[in-house]
Amino acid sequence: MGHKVWNDKKRFIWILAVLLLAAFVVTSGISYQVAHDSLSEQIEENTLPLTSDNIYSEIQHDLLKPIFISSLMAQDTFVRDWTLDQEKNPDKLVRYLKEIQDKYGTVTSFFVSEATRNYYHSSGVLKKIDDIDANDAWYFRVRSLPKSEIYEVNIDQDTANRNRTVIYVNYKVFDFDGNFIGVTGVGLAVESVKKMIELYQTRYNRSVYFTDRQGNVTLHSEGFLGADTLQATPGLEMLATRILTSPSTSFSYKRDGKTIYLNSRLVSDFKWYLVVEQDESLGKQKLLTTFWANLGLSIFVTLAILLIANMTLGKYQRKLELMASTDKLTGAANRQAFEEYFAKSLARSVLDGTPMSVLIFDIDYFKHVNDQYGHNIGDLVIQTVSNMVKSQLRDEDLLCRWGGEEFLILLPNIDLSRSHDIAERIRESIEARVIRVNGNEIQVTVSAGVAEYRASEKPEELINRVDIALYQAKEQGRNRVALSY
Repeated sequence: MGHKVWNDKKRFIWILAVLLLAAFVVTSGISYQVAHDSLSEQIEENTLPLTSDNIYSEIQHDLLKPIFISSLMAQDTFVRDWTLDQEKNPDKLVRYLKEIQDKYGTVTSFFVSEATRNYYHSSGVLKKIDDIDANDAWYFRVRSLPKSEIYEVNIDQDTANRNRTVIYVNYKVFDFDGNFIGVTGVGLAVESVKKMIELYQTRYNRSVYFTDRQGNVTLHSEGFLGADTLQATPGLEMLATRILTSPSTSFSYKRDGKTIYLNSRLVSDFKWYLVVEQDESLGKQKLLTTFWANLGLSIFVTLAILLIANMTLGKYQRKLELMASTDKLTGAANRQAFEEYFAKSLARSVLDGTPMSVLIFDIDYFKHVNDQYGHNIGDLVIQTVSNMVKSQLRDEDLLCRWGGEEFLILLPNIDLSRSHDIAERIRESIEARVIRVNGNEIQVTVSAGVAEYRASEKPEELINRVDIALYQAKEQGRNRVALSY
């Protein structure tokens, strides 16, 4: 019976484990698949444009400042008055440019006069602009800009320090009548802007770079993997025109076997395109990581549930087994438990060639106890006798309540002589015991029969012989032990 119960419990635990794990795996798998299927749409339509908007907003704050400064310089009355006044006292303009540079933290500030072609810098007058010098081509390009365009942004070497690359904002300067009188502006170090881009990339986990209107990549971080132009970037050859002709666009393309999501928008003040890219595999990796994390958590929860279930079932199983195998009043084994234990002991006795004895006893004249003192007192007497017998048995012996006041004891590895001694010791101890309850003194005796298992004897034959021995003890006057040879 116990083996069957254990198998049923084990089967239940396995079924519960399989159901829980299956439920968790299916749920996590469906969640992963749904998230995976909507990933492309989410990236292209929501997260990437939102990231692009956030970066654009930060650029408005970080990169448009030099345009604002250059605009103030171009509109400054001092600069225009000083230029129109034949550029007297150059030190005044140099000091002005130095104050602009120090106040706003730019790496350079300058003014080039159309009248004298002098290049004024925060450190002094550097040179004269020459139309045949390739390094001065920027000035003539700015001067030739359409009337609708009053400034340009370009990347060039610093005129004062050829080892440094600077992002220049070149702003046209007009006199009070609208006549062109020169170009002024400030510059930012390319390295600082690259660090700014790297900050954006780290913060948003996206690839960020800028291109001009011709598709040339103007600014990018150190780890940029693309080509120098959009047209030369694998996967973007046919899409570059779409980017450069639209103020804002979103799409995906393939690069090195991976899906890349791209969002671009024109930064009109800079006349550059901000391009933000996201590798789909990064999103998939996050989903996969989340899936495995959920699965790991599911396994942990399953194990916890199984542990709790096992402990709870074990507790109730032990309780049920105890209820099913013991007598409620005395705590001794019942007949069902005895039969299982008897079968195992008998098999072991036969296999090992060892003796095994059975002792049966009941309380003499127990009906008189019930009639005189009541059934509650009678139950107390039965409990007392049972406890006295238990205290004299070994761990391997088994006490069974066989009937109302009748008990049976299984004595493995005990022959008839020793079992007779045990029966006499039990009889004598019970006879000597006075049970005191509610002011009453109750003394009982027991009669017992003892038999040793015979080779090839059936279990019921052994029980029958020991039962006959008990009957003989009663016939001989009770309070005695009879043997069955």
